[in-house]
Amino acid sequence: MYFNILRCASPVVLINLQCPTTQLCVSKCPDTFATYREIRSNKSYWDYYKQFCKPGFNRDGKSVAEVLSNEDCPSMLIPSRPFHNVSRGFPDFSTRNGVLMVQIKIKDGDDQMRNVTDLREAANHVRVIQHGTKSGINNVLDARSVGMKIFEDFASSWYWILIALFIAMVVSLLFLILLRFTAGVFFWIFIFGVIGVVGYGIWRCFYEYYSLKGVPGANLTIYDIGLQTDFRVYLELQQTWLVFMIILCIVEVIIILMLIFLRNRIRIAIALLKEGSRAIGYVMSSLFYPIITFLLIAICISYWAVTAVFMATSGEAVYKVMGNKTFCNYTGSTCIPETFNTTNIIKTCPGTKCTFAFYGGESFYYQYILIFQLSNLFVFLWLVNFSIALGQCTLAGAFASYYWAFKKPADIPACPLFSSFGRAVRYHTGSLALGSLILALVQFIRIVLEYLDHKLKAAQNSFAKFLLCCLKCCFWCLEKFIKFINRNAYIMIAIYGKNFCTSARDAFFLLMRNIVRVAVLDKVTDFLLFLGKLLVAGSVGVLAFFFFSRRIPGISSEAPNLNYYWVPLLTVIVGSYLIAHGFFSVYAMCVDTLFLCFLEDLERHDGSAEKPFYMNKSLMKILNKHNTPVPAQ
Repeated sequence: MYFNILRCASPVVLINLQCPTTQLCVSKCPDTFATYREIRSNKSYWDYYKQFCKPGFNRDGKSVAEVLSNEDCPSMLIPSRPFHNVSRGFPDFSTRNGVLMVQIKIKDGDDQMRNVTDLREAANHVRVIQHGTKSGINNVLDARSVGMKIFEDFASSWYWILIALFIAMVVSLLFLILLRFTAGVFFWIFIFGVIGVVGYGIWRCFYEYYSLKGVPGANLTIYDIGLQTDFRVYLELQQTWLVFMIILCIVEVIIILMLIFLRNRIRIAIALLKEGSRAIGYVMSSLFYPIITFLLIAICISYWAVTAVFMATSGEAVYKVMGNKTFCNYTGSTCIPETFNTTNIIKTCPGTKCTFAFYGGESFYYQYILIFQLSNLFVFLWLVNFSIALGQCTLAGAFASYYWAFKKPADIPACPLFSSFGRAVRYHTGSLALGSLILALVQFIRIVLEYLDHKLKAAQNSFAKFLLCCLKCCFWCLEKFIKFINRNAYIMIAIYGKNFCTSARDAFFLLMRNIVRVAVLDKVTDFLLFLGKLLVAGSVGVLAFFFFSRRIPGISSEAPNLNYYWVPLLTVIVGSYLIAHGFFSVYAMCVDTLFLCFLEDLERHDGSAEKPFYMNKSLMKILNKHNTPVPAQ
């Protein structure tokens, strides 16, 4: 609790982020209003009041002015309630039975008459800095009230949220299993839907163009009317609709030509998507591997956070003078708590205190603390990327063992996921660490560039801003490229067991020799997975909306009473999307692995008895390939 919360209105709060008044930890906030002057002569009230004074305080022989000047006791008690998470007590202005009963006129610690309404005014003028904005204590208390209601909603609906997330997991699993039957249907419905929408746009543009025929002023050109702020002016010109119609016709022709010339590659992509669904059906344990990756990343984050905090607090404690008067010249200067009471600061600025400010110092270690923190950040990036690389290599090995099984499922090894994980840890740790190191270097440089951009925002040097923007763009592209190369390199490592550099080179040239197939498969996969995420999150979200808003007949009484039904609803939608993303990331890795195996299969085998194809019959049918029957012995 604060001894004199009115001093929190001082501008010193904005500088030191602390109220220049004594703060005492108590077991319970005061629940009645009283002043020190009034209760000192009343023993029954004093027994209650003294628990809020400094420990060991003895009022014998001390005047009221002396007690309040030394802040041995608060000048007044105000009914308060604890503000959770920050361990502070703030005045409780909530009504009791509709009426707040307090004494209007009081004397504060400076022996000045105060009105209770001054407390509310002071609370409105106190500013707290949060996320670059400023808000009064009342706003903070309002936010606290909303936060408590949200917490209550979570407490009363958490089991329903878990049920909804379980449903999302089941729906995601069913979607992946059914892709072997629905992948082609989803894709062609979307494509023909786009063709239909563009065709309608062409008809609409022609209709508007024909309707404006003969309208005065409609035959003017865009060049004639120049630049206009009102876009509707251009819609009254025939030329505008003619341009729109030409653009849409070009788009329509491009889509149709792509379908004509890329139809076989699209069929291959859809066949690989269906094959990926079959592979997951045989290696079902792979769907739960993202949990291991999540735990590894959580350990990395914990290690980085703990190390960063230990380094940040490993310096010497620095104390600074905090005055209760704004005109004290010593406010903000460093001080030593042990000798502070013997200095002239107490005499010059009565009521000042030597309080902890931060950890710092002039030691050799603390002078280079920034370098150590940056090193810790780099190690964190390296470990996170290594955890992701380990997961990708493990999944690639499991799905590669499925593809290269000539007779499925008889030739698929037992426990392919665990076998692949063992190989990755035992044989490929160095290759995964090298790929992660390269990616971590680029990400670290990007973070440094973002920091420099933040520092140079106020600068007026246009060339520096342009150069920094170009560097950020280049390193963003480089990071995306390295992620693409690493992902395919890990697949080649899982297949052949070669080192990182050799695998990255082989994967890159293999993909470049089949660049069109890569582009088609990538876009088809991205579309279907995005559609799947929306389908899972949307369907579960709609179900949760009708349930929490009590709109499902028969079970509406089972829905919990909520302050804000959107709290569990948003949690369900976001959680469902993340669950779908975790499942579909495994599926995407499966498709990428099968695709590289498919390309290797095409280049290394010819369908003869000595070099038979390992691809399934649907892929061989699309490519007009077949295996030569093995002659009977």
